[in-house]
Amino acid sequence: MKKEQVAHCQFSVWYPLFKAVTIRSVILPLPENVKEYLLDDGTLVVSGREDPPSHAQEGNDDAEEIQWSDDENTTTLKAPEFPEFTAKVQEAIISLGGSVFPKLNWSAPRDAYWIAMNSSLKCKALSDIFLLFKSSDFITRDLTQPFIHCTDDSPDPSLNYELVLRKWCELIPGAEFRCFVKENKLLGISQRDYTQYYDHISKQHEEICRSIQEFFKKHIQYKFLDEDFVFDVYRDSRGKIWLIDFNPFGEVTDSLLFTWEELTSGKNLKGDQSEGEATEQDYPVFRCTNSKVTVQPSPYLSYRLPKDFVDLSTGEDVHKLIDFLKLVRSSRKKSLTFHLCQMETPKSLDLCFCY
Repeated sequence: MKKEQVAHCQFSVWYPLFKAVTIRSVILPLPENVKEYLLDDGTLVVSGREDPPSHAQEGNDDAEEIQWSDDENTTTLKAPEFPEFTAKVQEAIISLGGSVFPKLNWSAPRDAYWIAMNSSLKCKALSDIFLLFKSSDFITRDLTQPFIHCTDDSPDPSLNYELVLRKWCELIPGAEFRCFVKENKLLGISQRDYTQYYDHISKQHEEICRSIQEFFKKHIQYKFLDEDFVFDVYRDSRGKIWLIDFNPFGEVTDSLLFTWEELTSGKNLKGDQSEGEATEQDYPVFRCTNSKVTVQPSPYLSYRLPKDFVDLSTGEDVHKLIDFLKLVRSSRKKSLTFHLCQMETPKSLDLCFCY
């Protein structure tokens, strides 16, 4: 994967080319001071509120007695204000119907949905957007390491960061699909929300695959700036296909029900097709979750837990895992000793101390 391929997947690069087949959006340049605020590791203080909450409580004598610091020069932390940018954002939100789905050049803060009051990426004000962005590892990666997985040694392309506001639409997860294209040929289609089983996908997979393939040939093929890429689509209740996003063809993009080894080499892909499908030239492989037995938890849930917990559950940190197993073993030994002590305790005694 080359840096140029990543740059071509920026929203402002592809949106003008495919505006007619995607969701209406507004692109705003991201001021440098806003970028610095988003990357600030200090206390999370959300800016952009129209009516900031008051922390002072009149008539509360106890509050006045609390000494938060011995430093007399301590000042109250205050969120920076961006009045001009706030006005532009609010104007854009209103023009898009009052609710938007926010993202940066590439990523949306999907890993931070849990922190929002509505547990959603639906935003109605700049404060909603800032809360999600400042809590998202995906957004931080966009701002600091957009080319980290690239293999070429060419200089990093110049970037102009932008805030993308997309008109909010209630999209059903079971109607989203990810499509993998190599050398301008549609290789595979994967159910986007692979953690859940959807009965209608299993029953209509041939029809879904055919409609996506037709959409690709009519609107996408040979029109994107690269010949290797990934694109996401949505199939609405009428069967119409909508373009959602483009992603680089490489490991930085989730391969979902495929593996990148399969996609890059082409191995094992033809084995998924039925005899009828295999006879059709360039027919893509379609994969979906076929049974409720294979249902999995959402991959975004790990972002709600402390990193130590995630490392333990995945086994990524061997030392933490060893320490945890030692702790479990020690706890079991103490529990066993206690139970044995209880069994041997004479009825006349109330306590038994075990060492």
